Amino acid sequence: MHDTSSTDTSSTDTSSTEAEADVAGARDPATDTTDGAAAPGPAYRLRSPAAQAERLIELGVHEIAGIAADDVRAFAEKAGADDDVLLVVHPDRAPASALAPLLRRDDKPGFVVTDMRDVDAFAPSGIELPDSPLYFVTGIDRGDHMSNWSPEEALPALTEAGRTPLVLAEGIHWVLQQPSVLERNRCFMTIGSRLRKANGALDARTPAIWISNGTGRDGRERRDAPKVGWCWWGNRHTWLGFASTTGRESRQPPGPTEVI
Repeated sequence: MHDTSSTDTSSTDTSSTEAEADVAGARDPATDTTDGAAAPGPAYRLRSPAAQAERLIELGVHEIAGIAADDVRAFAEKAGADDDVLLVVHPDRAPASALAPLLRRDDKPGFVVTDMRDVDAFAPSGIELPDSPLYFVTGIDRGDHMSNWSPEEALPALTEAGRTPLVLAEGIHWVLQQPSVLERNRCFMTIGSRLRKANGALDARTPAIWISNGTGRDGRERRDAPKVGWCWWGNRHTWLGFASTTGRESRQPPGPTEVI
């Protein structure tokens, strides 16, 4: 899915984010015996699709996407009330830069780090999203069992397990619907989104969502706020898992059968 030889380790801003300042104390990779075949972490039961639709409408996501509220409700009805799926607006219609400020934690609004002004240029990489303004994401996992793995190490393990990483907009949707999934020392990366540079190489930054400590360029006023930032492709963090899914569904009716 990804050729590491084409990763460009230079970015638009080569300075590090405040990732290391937000949580300190990484394990020594040499002593990390985490089993790559370990099962995904605890289940995260989502509210019903209908309730998720109302949440998106309440936040105004439908207006950002240019979708009528009743259309969001109608799409949610395609899933059963007991279906444990995440309702997502396609990132082409609701980009990360517009969604991040809707995040909340302790009444603090979410934000995108200052050295990720190109956040909306991070697109699905090696992942085909449904060709639909709205779709469902199934079998979501935060990837706690892969904490202290680098994105470079995690991606092939997810692929081998038959899973794909979340794209950034999907991760934001998850936190919008279930804010408690973002915890101190238990946050996650969304490495399904990557930035391809003009020279064809992939930018070495990989998106993540975590909780700010109000350090550095974040500013003290943003302490405890949800934060969309990035970490390097080859770096490990003990407090970042890798959010992933078993699949994506538009649940569109099949097209007409051609009669010959």
